[in-house]
Amino acid sequence: MSKTALIALIFVYLGILFLIALFAEKNKGSKLVSHPIVYALSLAVYCSAWTYYGSVGMAAKSGVEFLTIYLGPIIAAPLWIVLLKKIIQLSKVYNISSIADFISLRYGNSRSLGALVTLVCAASIIPYISLQLKAISETFEIVSTSTLGIEGSSVMTDSTFYIALILAIFASFFGTLALDASKNRTGVMFSVAFESVLKLTFFLIVGVYVTYYVFDGTTDIYQKASLGLDLNQLSTINGLSGGINWYFSIVLSFLAIFLLPRQFQTSVVEFTNRKQLKTSIWLFPFYLFLFNVFVIFIAWGGLLVLGEQANADYFTLLIPLHFGDHWLAILVFLGGLSAVISMVVVSTVALSTMLSNNLIIPYGFIKNLTRSKSFKNEKTIKNIRRLCVFSSIILAYLLYALFDPKVSLFSIGLISFLIIVQLAPSFFIGMFWNRGSALGSKVGIILGLILIIFTYLLPFITEYVTGYHQFVDEGFLGIESLKPYALFGIDLLNPVNHALYWSLLVNTGAYLILSVIKKGNYRERNYGEMFVNSEKVVELKENAYVWKGEAYVKDIQNILVRFLGQAKADKALRVFRKRYAVNSEEKLADARFINFSERLLTGAVGSASAKILISNVAKEKPVSLVEVLKILEENKETISVNKSLEEQSQKLIKLTSELKSANEELRIQDQLKDDFLDTVAHELKTPITSIKASSEVLSDGNDMPEELQHKFLNNIIQDTERLTILINDILDLEKMASGRDELNLQLQSLNGCIEDAINGISSIAERKSIEVGFHSSSSIMIEFDYSKMLQVFTNLFSNSLKFVPEDNGKIEVFLEANSEEVIFKLKDNGKGIPEEDLHLIFKKFYQSKNQTFKKLQGSGFGLAICKQIVEMHRGVIYANPNVETGAELIVNLPKCRP
Repeated sequence: MSKTALIALIFVYLGILFLIALFAEKNKGSKLVSHPIVYALSLAVYCSAWTYYGSVGMAAKSGVEFLTIYLGPIIAAPLWIVLLKKIIQLSKVYNISSIADFISLRYGNSRSLGALVTLVCAASIIPYISLQLKAISETFEIVSTSTLGIEGSSVMTDSTFYIALILAIFASFFGTLALDASKNRTGVMFSVAFESVLKLTFFLIVGVYVTYYVFDGTTDIYQKASLGLDLNQLSTINGLSGGINWYFSIVLSFLAIFLLPRQFQTSVVEFTNRKQLKTSIWLFPFYLFLFNVFVIFIAWGGLLVLGEQANADYFTLLIPLHFGDHWLAILVFLGGLSAVISMVVVSTVALSTMLSNNLIIPYGFIKNLTRSKSFKNEKTIKNIRRLCVFSSIILAYLLYALFDPKVSLFSIGLISFLIIVQLAPSFFIGMFWNRGSALGSKVGIILGLILIIFTYLLPFITEYVTGYHQFVDEGFLGIESLKPYALFGIDLLNPVNHALYWSLLVNTGAYLILSVIKKGNYRERNYGEMFVNSEKVVELKENAYVWKGEAYVKDIQNILVRFLGQAKADKALRVFRKRYAVNSEEKLADARFINFSERLLTGAVGSASAKILISNVAKEKPVSLVEVLKILEENKETISVNKSLEEQSQKLIKLTSELKSANEELRIQDQLKDDFLDTVAHELKTPITSIKASSEVLSDGNDMPEELQHKFLNNIIQDTERLTILINDILDLEKMASGRDELNLQLQSLNGCIEDAINGISSIAERKSIEVGFHSSSSIMIEFDYSKMLQVFTNLFSNSLKFVPEDNGKIEVFLEANSEEVIFKLKDNGKGIPEEDLHLIFKKFYQSKNQTFKKLQGSGFGLAICKQIVEMHRGVIYANPNVETGAELIVNLPKCRP
């Protein structure tokens, strides 16, 4: 592809990313944009061009050792439930927006420590961005010219410069939309997640291409590699020395996944809910696994096809081009571009926040900002961050221009990893050890950096840039024990792990020793207690902060207005007063309000600047460690008491609700009972009156015809039976409710019982032209009381006969069974059950007003008796609420009685 066409394709792709980010910003609340998978995929920003291209290069040179860069994060993922959860809790409580703020806050909002951490991060990020630009430049030349020749060009004609410029515009626009840097950057993260999918997809495509198109599968590659390559070196750990190197390489990547600013940005700052963490614990390692499935096969395939003289970093491009498949090379190039864009954008956003909050504002603009109005301050801070984004990318471009094209991507990437892990002792130990001090942290980091420079960076520059080998071969000033790659005679480790070992050893030692020798001030110890006991801090909130001194609410409110605006400041103050029941007339600020205000300002200007702003209007007094611990304990007890009271209050609320429900139930029952008594009185009175009248007629009618006598006698018999049924229903229900009734259980056919019930009501159904159907696939044998279940089925059929229309009424019965239960369903095409009656139909005195008869029929006991009998069989009976026409009653009986 021509360079012009390729540049056009790049700009089209960047335009698509811009639109995707814009879409996400406008649809922040949608399920797609806020899905936990988006968060998990954004963590794949870890896989930069270093991974996309450099892993293959390292696999071709060092074999399976490339896996160590991914084993660390995979091992770390399960620990996120403890470590990352703690980091997130603290960050969200204190509105932390960067790793520099996190470490600075832990050591009492130390401004100098925050600045040092920011410089460390800049020293790590900028060379890494240069690596990404190097990858873009070289792959651009490969794809556009099909060779490895890197053409010289001026800045104005260098396509990489314009790509860097577009990246700077994209990052500065979407990365600085909000003043509060702790707020989510939805557009950026959604586009990063999209790119994570693309780069993985394209990498897997080229992996399948090399493995199954260029070669005939993994076995074919292995067999040919075993003949043409030194597989012993490329596929083994290489003994004890190799094992030790593997261990330190895994430690390096394990620490980096927590400490890299881009990873802190995506995993902590962009975190919004617990589901994200649960998803990422399994999805992120799975993503890394997929990314590495074909790495070794691409490396071996490249060595077999192209030989050892080709640049192994770019085998994924060179192999398709070798076979004339330019379309695949373009796809691979776009995948690499995605990896570059993700890393550059997220890293520069994180770095710009740190530079503005921990260097530029506290050391240069803090006085001007305190005198300006809120809208001007917001504009100034955003412009500072945008300038930081531009400056860091342009600086990275200038550094890229100095790189030797022969230097591998992996070597450059390792420099960044080594630098950033110098934050590990201060970061990790500080979360679990309250004695850690700012002095120990600063000295440890500086000494660690000096060791990195001496044992790795300096020899790297002298060897690869200047070509001077004497320093590496003979040691500093010719002293053999000061050889940079074998300091004090330790030569088991490779240069990277050697530097890692000595730098972390000295760094950690200095941190621990100085923290023990010289105690930190009360602020450091206060925050040390809070970081160590993060779970309690979440409960205590503002009460976890210990502060003594004098400050006025009005002065602090003015500071909040200058940086947050009048509306936000007023809203924050209302929230605080409501949360702690503080009188609006209160003039003096307490420790809670100081902490509350510092947290609000931290999101906008960083923890160090927030401390300066508050200290400008507050006269703070030192607090002894004993007072810190005492106040924290008192606050803890207060919270505990409040929590207990709150629990008691919740119990009272629950009991009140239950009493209301019980009262309502009694009211309904009382109403039903009144209706029932009216009905029963009527039901008893009618047959008794009829019996009395018929008896009187018979006693007086001596000359009455025999036929008429039989008629009156039949009326008396029917009315007597009616009374008997009513009385028996009442007695049966009372007997079952009191638990005095017993079941006569026998193993028998349920089908036969249902058929007997249908035969019992068949004459009525035929007279009213109502169709009754029974469907069962097999005969079902279970233990049940035949007579009682016959009563249930008869009641249900009789009930349906009241509701279905005459002439076209339809009642269908279904009987089926599974491994655990038998299911009886009765469906009809009647008027159905009113929605408001669904919870009443099995009550004792319920009678539906939805019958087809003008006069209510029945005693109101039928379904209540059914419910009692079914429950005696350990079953359930209920009405299906989700039927469109008619009614459906369901009985579930267990196959085996418990």
